[in-house]
Amino acid sequence: MTGFDRALLALGALAGLLGVAASAAAAHIPGTDSLKTAAQFLLFHAPAIIALVALTATGITHRLTTRGAAAALVMGLALFSGDLSLRAMHGIPLFPMAAPAGGLLLMAGWLLAALAAFVPTGARQAAPGR
Repeated sequence: MTGFDRALLALGALAGLLGVAASAAAAHIPGTDSLKTAAQFLLFHAPAIIALVALTATGITHRLTTRGAAAALVMGLALFSGDLSLRAMHGIPLFPMAAPAGGLLLMAGWLLAALAAFVPTGARQAAPGR
């Protein structure tokens, strides 16, 4: 496992931790629906990031594409959930259009994850027509 893969794995686990913390905070702070949304996104994507890192390690999927998918999910979560959390907790945005940019990165990450299943790995390429 490369250092980049270890960093992605740690960031996936951190997303889970932050998702639990944000859920707990949202349960105790009235009017924080956007914090609940941020928590849900963190909790839904944390296992996906960890799974993508595991797929990268096995070589079952195209490594670069799978790493790109995990990285896009991490960056998308940072922007989307970060913006929603800052707005809920402090009333200020991360920066203009951070949440929409994060949402686009999340969608790109899922698209890359889907594509990783079909990009040849290089080690075992099927014959044409198979």
